[in-house]
Amino acid sequence: MTIEPIARFHSPFGEKFGIPRQSGLVEELKGKIVFEPGFRRPEALKGLEGFSHLWIIWAFDRNGTGGPWKATVRPPRLGGNENVGVFASRSPFRPNPLGLSAVKIAGIDKENCSIEVLGADLADGTAIYDIKPYVKYCDSIPDAACGFVDGKAWTGLEVVFPAPLREKFSPEDAAALEKVLSMDPRPRYQDDPAKQYGMLYSGMNVRFTVDGGVLTVISVEK
Repeated sequence: MTIEPIARFHSPFGEKFGIPRQSGLVEELKGKIVFEPGFRRPEALKGLEGFSHLWIIWAFDRNGTGGPWKATVRPPRLGGNENVGVFASRSPFRPNPLGLSAVKIAGIDKENCSIEVLGADLADGTAIYDIKPYVKYCDSIPDAACGFVDGKAWTGLEVVFPAPLREKFSPEDAAALEKVLSMDPRPRYQDDPAKQYGMLYSGMNVRFTVDGGVLTVISVEK
């Protein structure tokens, strides 16, 4: 089977560091699916306006070469120190590096063949291989068991975002960024209060430190 990208994703994240670890965690995050020239067929979007959410099938194309795939990985949910099988995880390092994300539809531009969405966990320029409508009668399973995830509560960080730095973004982008930061973008095995971290967001380099449960934004620069 040969597949090719049908679209590219436009996102405020210029690199994979800082992107929420799952879709839907930061619903305020805005993004856009822009179809490739060969797939810009307005009729292909007919009927989509009746749906509120989409599944996106996309490529983990920021992994680098990475070498051969590994049978076990260390999920962030387990602190990055315990191994589970790759097929019991959502690790991006897989035999076939494909991602699956559910996002909310914010707008459909049939004329230009693009879809605005909320809550995606994709970097800017990510290749998209397919989209499918979310159908709640079969896609939602309220009583599903979720393995190790069920037993590991996620604790967010308090974010200190000084007003002069916050004002470098629009109010909407600042609110989304603050929620992203509250989810602790750091690798789970790192806990050095003196270390500075940086992430690209909306064309800006956002630098921060984390001490205990508090993340402090220290600079925002182009």
